[in-house]
Amino acid sequence: MANTHEINSVSENFSKRLQSMFKTDFKRLSVTPMFYIMLGIAFVMPVLILVMTTAMGGTMPSDLPAGSAAAAQTFTNTWQIISSAGGMNMDITAMCNINLIYFMAGIFLSLFVGDDFRSGYAKNLFTIRAGKTDYVASKSLIGFISGALMLIAFFLGAVFGGKVAGLPFELPAGAAGLVMCMLSKIFFMAVFSAIFLVMSVIGKQRTWLSILLSLFVGMLLFMTIPLMTPLNAEPMHVIMCLAGGVLFSLGLGTVSNMILSKQDIV
Repeated sequence: MANTHEINSVSENFSKRLQSMFKTDFKRLSVTPMFYIMLGIAFVMPVLILVMTTAMGGTMPSDLPAGSAAAAQTFTNTWQIISSAGGMNMDITAMCNINLIYFMAGIFLSLFVGDDFRSGYAKNLFTIRAGKTDYVASKSLIGFISGALMLIAFFLGAVFGGKVAGLPFELPAGAAGLVMCMLSKIFFMAVFSAIFLVMSVIGKQRTWLSILLSLFVGMLLFMTIPLMTPLNAEPMHVIMCLAGGVLFSLGLGTVSNMILSKQDIV
């Protein structure tokens, strides 16, 4: 009975500390100009890509072979900028799409964490409360939420851009596949935010290092995104991405906590 009471007490204390820190971090997020700049870029990016590639496609010779490289450089459907329905193509539709948001999320988290160490906030926080575990948990949530909102902003921009460019909105797997695809991408963001957080605590106030490490790891894992989050996604994709996000957050969260515990804060 005593052990159970102690475990409950520890769990309750951690929950209160995490809630307090997350409120502080979320408030900081809501007043950070860079966050809104990133959301704006995420919205505008698909509009520019769809409009510009459609305009370029209209100027190409009409007698090009259907399978030629030049013919593959245009979007023929709005949802191509969200994902493909299976298969992996190395053309503009495979590279200039919503998956670029994962890189943006890494850059933002590096800036957000780096500011803690540059300003001295992290040093004061750990000196007074020594809450490295709840710090890591809170930053993981911030990375996931900010990245998820960027994905949603890109999706809205894609809808607007498709309308402006006059592209069709037919879905190869129906609306259910699109919903599953977006849910998979959102949950998969938790995997990347956990990885980016490790890179951020390694770099700390050296934001340039955190960004370089995040971009490098992101490029290594970039091709896993369309495999895990296709346009014709099924419930299994969502479950796998959700499970992966939870496992990576817990596992790499422990790694981030160990790095903060063993290294100097400044």
